[in-house]
Order: sequence, then structure tokens, then C-alpha cells
Amino acid sequence: MQPADPAELSRKLADLRLEHRDLDTAIATLQATIVSDELTIKRLKKRKLQLKDAIARLESALIPDEPA
Repeated sequence: MQPADPAELSRKLADLRLEHRDLDTAIATLQATIVSDELTIKRLKKRKLQLKDAIARLESALIPDEPA
């Protein structure tokens, strides 16, 4: 994997955080309805976890390596 541009990583990180926050809102809205679609909620939660993992990877990539 090639070292990526920190500015590009920051933009991608911001996009992922926004999508993660949007999913959180969508899940809460669906759970608040009386007739909620459990399969849709599970899929949204799974996507949210994937985004959380991607955010963690990007945050880690933005931290410079320390010499040993």
C-alpha cells in the first residue's frame, strides 16, 4: 500500500465520520417507529461498524510512525 496524502486521508475520514453519524440517526429513527424493519436496522448497524473500523484505520494511518 502506498503512503497516501494526509489531506486526502483527512477528507476521507471526515466523509466516513459524517456517514457514520447519519447512520446513527437513521438507526435511531427506525428504532423509534412502532413497525420497525429489523433486517434494515441490522444492515445499518453492520454498515456502521464497518465505517467505525475504516475510521480507525484512517486515523491510524494519519499518525506518523515513531522510529524504533
